[in-house]
Amino acid sequence: MSILRVLLAIFFPPPAPFIDRGCGSVLLVFLLTLCGWVPGVIGALVILNKNE
Repeated sequence: MSILRVLLAIFFPPPAPFIDRGCGSVLLVFLLTLCGWVPGVIGALVILNKNE
């Protein structure tokens, strides 16, 4: 996980996982972001940190 992706996940959580994970992850992070900024950031960081 690069520093650029971490910054993207902090400032713009929904589009951060789109690069590697696809639309389902974007939708999940978007819904978490609607619940609050912190859950969206945490969700984006968790998805970016997962290895396949």
